[in-house]
Amino acid sequence: MSDHLPPATAPVPSAHLWDSVDALHAWLDAHDAVGGREALLLRVLKLSEEVGEVAQAVLGATGQNPRKGTTHSWDDVGAELCDVALTALVVLRSLTPDAGEVFARHVAGVTARSRGADARGAGQERREAPPSR
Repeated sequence: MSDHLPPATAPVPSAHLWDSVDALHAWLDAHDAVGGREALLLRVLKLSEEVGEVAQAVLGATGQNPRKGTTHSWDDVGAELCDVALTALVVLRSLTPDAGEVFARHVAGVTARSRGADARGAGQERREAPPSR
């Protein structure tokens, strides 16, 4: 994994992604057992559940449970991370119909702050990047 930021002109996630997020949001709305604020809170909790599945996959990929051994691959970890990202985007869509715009603005702000931190940190010692797979 590189520790370099993408070019300033890096594209934001495609409209196709947001079409899928909108479709998943609509499907959840149609199948919720509860509605309103409670449904939103449960979607936020779902995000925590998905993060737990990432942890489970990492433990399984590294064989950290001696009773179970190696139960997952790093591809499984990647798939679980995708579930986290998608769940977060659907929750964001549950908060606002303008989720794509909100996300794009947020990404632009984080990128700008990160680039500013890189400029301020020029000439300072950097921590070693974690090993890549």
